[in-house]
Amino acid sequence: MNRLRVAAAQYDLSFFNDWRDVEAKARRWVAEAAEQGANLLVFPEYGSLEITSLFGASVYGDLVRQLEALQETLDDFLTLHAGLAHQHGVHIVAPSYPVRVGDVYRNRAYLFSPGGDRGHQDKLLMTRFEHEQWDISAGDTLNVFATSLGGLAVNVCYDSEFPLLARRQVEAGADILLVPSCTDTLAGYYRVRTGCRARALENQCFAVHAPTVGNAAWCPSADANVGAGAVYCPPDRGLPDDGVLAQGALNEVRWVYADLDFAAMRAVREDGQVFNHRDWATQVNAIRPRVRVETL
Repeated sequence: MNRLRVAAAQYDLSFFNDWRDVEAKARRWVAEAAEQGANLLVFPEYGSLEITSLFGASVYGDLVRQLEALQETLDDFLTLHAGLAHQHGVHIVAPSYPVRVGDVYRNRAYLFSPGGDRGHQDKLLMTRFEHEQWDISAGDTLNVFATSLGGLAVNVCYDSEFPLLARRQVEAGADILLVPSCTDTLAGYYRVRTGCRARALENQCFAVHAPTVGNAAWCPSADANVGAGAVYCPPDRGLPDDGVLAQGALNEVRWVYADLDFAAMRAVREDGQVFNHRDWATQVNAIRPRVRVETL
């Protein structure tokens, strides 16, 4: 495939009355993106927390109890998104979901294919809130998904700020980095945004950023959400000079669409103004000599 259309969700957390509301919202979002010709849909980190509104204030207002309750709806959540991927013939990165694995919870992003296949990527690096207050544990595997759309890899929010993770995925065949995020401050949003742009630059690949937006005062784990969806590329010949293929307005609830040109990306890697992708290993040689500290 030389071209595909991606959709990055600027996604708000809703308050639901029953499971039918959850299904209706998911169907509405997926149908809208599919009608616009999107082949790959990316929802944000922790968008699934809106499901906790079904369990009452004593649950959704408690950091521990909301994690326990979410395990009751996991199978329905997976069935819902698998069905939507099949129905609309699209690949979907569903809103990331806290999943119990043994005795711990992991922040898991599921990828669904239209043919019924399913994979997942657990977040590997925890923020202070996840580690110190919420007790979410890190995953232990870095994945790349070979799909009909090409090589896909997921960096969940904070993971996008660490270049070696994305580099290993690109070296294993990823052409698109999918970055679902959930940030509660403008600074947090810009950190993830900066990470996405840097990963696209240094790997000469595409990066798709999908954040949560808006306030959900009833949910202590995602009460404030700041962000803008975007799709980034390497700034080089045949691609935007600023490396921005598409950018949404801050905190609007909407899809952000972009058309990815893989021929243009390959041309940059083969005959660009610079060769970041090829020259990655060169930096290792550049720092091999002993570092000398001089006092002047």
